[in-house]
Amino acid sequence: MTTDAALPRERAEFDPLIDLYGVWTPELADRYLPIHGMPPVKYECLNGKLLVSPHLGAANSHPACTIVARLRPPARDRGGGAYTTLNIRLAPDSWMQPDFAVLREPAGDQVWIPAHQVLLAGECGPPSTRRADRIDKPARCAEAGVEFFMRAEISYAQPHAQVSLLRLKDTGYEVHVEASAGARFETEIPFPISFDPAELLEE
Repeated sequence: MTTDAALPRERAEFDPLIDLYGVWTPELADRYLPIHGMPPVKYECLNGKLLVSPHLGAANSHPACTIVARLRPPARDRGGGAYTTLNIRLAPDSWMQPDFAVLREPAGDQVWIPAHQVLLAGECGPPSTRRADRIDKPARCAEAGVEFFMRAEISYAQPHAQVSLLRLKDTGYEVHVEASAGARFETEIPFPISFDPAELLEE
């Protein structure tokens, strides 16, 4: 005889973080995100599993906005656009929100940007996010065929700022050019750009 104590307990209400684990898609994200009651966070997804992380604050947003200001004119000249955080759709069940991106054409009113429209994706962050910025996110972008990946590492403790531009070759990225604060970061591809990474440190 089965007792009430042996029966599985049913939750009183639907919880998307639990009930949609492993099956997230952009379509479900449109329906259920942001999650009511949660603080402002970044929602990304890998293989249907939702990745939730806090926003990093001014040490992240200032360099991202500074880089976008540098990228926007040459991106516009070649018919595209440069933006801060966008939803980049890498696969049917995976997406990321890079700190900045350059698209091959203006985003218009698109909410979900397919990876083939992305010319360059980029991340800014402190040394504590090095694994994600140096390994995980570049690997996802390379797999999706994003031609360029830019990484800006910022630390106010030293202070230190370094910018690296990676270019897709075969199935992975190779460093095309990089520079630290006090030197010039210069490249002609994907378009001409030149600046001192020290600009990414807010005075």
